[in-house]
Amino acid sequence: MEGNVTNLSDPDLRVPTGVEGFDELCGGGFIKDRTYLISGTSGAGKTIFTLQFLYNGITKYGENGIFVATEERPEQIRENALMFGWDFKKLEDEGRLAIIDAASTKIGIPSQEKYVDVRPFDMRSMMDQIIMIQEEIDAKRAVIDSTTSIGFYLQDPAKIRVELLKLSTTLEILGLTSLMTSEIVDDDHPSRFGVENFVTEGTIALYYKRMENVRVRSMEIYKMRGSDHSKKIHPYDITGDGIVVHPHEEVYQVF
Repeated sequence: MEGNVTNLSDPDLRVPTGVEGFDELCGGGFIKDRTYLISGTSGAGKTIFTLQFLYNGITKYGENGIFVATEERPEQIRENALMFGWDFKKLEDEGRLAIIDAASTKIGIPSQEKYVDVRPFDMRSMMDQIIMIQEEIDAKRAVIDSTTSIGFYLQDPAKIRVELLKLSTTLEILGLTSLMTSEIVDDDHPSRFGVENFVTEGTIALYYKRMENVRVRSMEIYKMRGSDHSKKIHPYDITGDGIVVHPHEEVYQVF
């Protein structure tokens, strides 16, 4: 049976993020068709990381993408992306990117978007839309931003775990390499509700801590199943071109 063992170090099974310096920390990128959690406090750059992952996927690697916006309206997502030179509207018009508006209905305002989650927090409805869009644009990457609002709606950690597991599994079966974001209150816990990191294949923790009189950004690959990765905490910057990780530098004191 040895010959049937999948070699996860094979470059063909890796999905590069294109985030400068990051892929070097984990053997060339994420493992194909798996779901990962990007966690961090407010201001750490979670959404920026996911936007960069999708934009690079489309423009550098020919992998179309889906962005599910549960907390920001799509026009805000487009504006934020454009600040880094990433023209999401152009990619949408070209049929290479789809943004699902899962925020407007939740707060009771009308949406003119092409893709709207008309039943907020209905995971079945969200998954049906993702399945339909994946077939329509042949997407290979997906982002759920964020799981926090889903968790607040469901409340019960057991229900959150089951629903996110369903979502994560569906994304993987569809052949999507996906990122889910989670806003945390403090850096001691990698997920908001204590279950998100258990239903994903890996967790990347983004830290934004004050050290003396300045705030320092750093990241840690908290876990990545089936893959070797750096066990150190590395600094990163948010530049005009997006996130830049410094793989050969370390942060020795974060707390």
